[in-house]
Amino acid sequence: PVRELDILPAEERSYLLEELNRTEADYPSDLCVHELFEAQVRRAPGAVALVFEEQSISYGALNADANRLAHHLIELGVRPDQPVAICVERSPAMVVGLLAILKAGGAYVPLDPAYPSERLRQLLDDAGPRRLLCDATGRAALGAEAIADLSVVDLNAATPAWADQSADDPDPHALGLTARHLAYIIYTSGSTGTPKGVMVEHRNTVNLLHWSGGVFAESEIRRTLFSTSVCFDLSVYECFLPLSQGSKLYLVEDALKLARTSVDASLINTVPSAITALVNQKAVPASASVINLAGERVKADLIERIFESTRVQKICTLYAPSETTTYSTWICMPRGQAVVETIGRPIANTRIYLLDGHGQPVPFGAVGELYIGGAGVARGYLNR
Repeated sequence: PVRELDILPAEERSYLLEELNRTEADYPSDLCVHELFEAQVRRAPGAVALVFEEQSISYGALNADANRLAHHLIELGVRPDQPVAICVERSPAMVVGLLAILKAGGAYVPLDPAYPSERLRQLLDDAGPRRLLCDATGRAALGAEAIADLSVVDLNAATPAWADQSADDPDPHALGLTARHLAYIIYTSGSTGTPKGVMVEHRNTVNLLHWSGGVFAESEIRRTLFSTSVCFDLSVYECFLPLSQGSKLYLVEDALKLARTSVDASLINTVPSAITALVNQKAVPASASVINLAGERVKADLIERIFESTRVQKICTLYAPSETTTYSTWICMPRGQAVVETIGRPIANTRIYLLDGHGQPVPFGAVGELYIGGAGVARGYLNR
């Protein structure tokens, strides 16, 4: 049959299938996400880990707070691979909660209290967590009926039940926790039907974080903005990249708030529509050295506008669905070099193929469907 004829010259086939996908690199595939953070705590416990409004928290203090809560969650029965929901307003308590769930061995299920209550209850019903971390804002967003049957841990408590717990790191081995267990379950937008819970393991995320720490200079990620909703997987990168690298994390309500706050962030990770608004308001921080854009198509004229109106030295386009752990491809365009509209090439330990309807690679310039393989591919969809 004609469809079985190989239309690609051998050299082009080899380039598309092999050369572009030579991305093998060592990474600590046996570590969990929070262990990367704990390594930074040991390295510099006094360094500032998190800045929120007028508040600064050191690595040591953030770790101690997360550990006390983690030990409490372990006593409540949290086990590896078990979903634990978190619905709190943006605050240091949110970051403490995320770290504590990971340290206890659970898989966090993020619920943004700014989302419609109906959507939140739908995610809660599907994920079926037995435990929920929340504050007053989260309670109000979910409603009393939705959380009536859950074991609720109130992060607003004046005298938390975990205040006297140990500040030491929980031992993953004692918990039976490995990098093959889930770190989080994040839901798709539901644009193709009912939202699906993507189950992402620690090792998937550790590959992304380790790759990022290798391709960006320390100065570029020294002060990273965390502005994305926890329900959107860009937040995984924004929260855990700086904490895994010993950098400073600036927690803000959303990227558009930069127009009214003074944040000296060096790395901004956001979507094109948000950065467009900041450029229009002349609100991109003068300190910004790198801007990562993802989630929407990135057009050349936007990149050119950013370079013209800011001091940014490098703009990167990143792409992936949640199913392959936040980012699978990237391209970086330094100031002064040619601007191109492309999603780039695969990151470390990732394979990218553009295939036709018969599963065969298409030639240069032809339309195909994108297939992604490698270390970022998540475990699957929850309950499916």
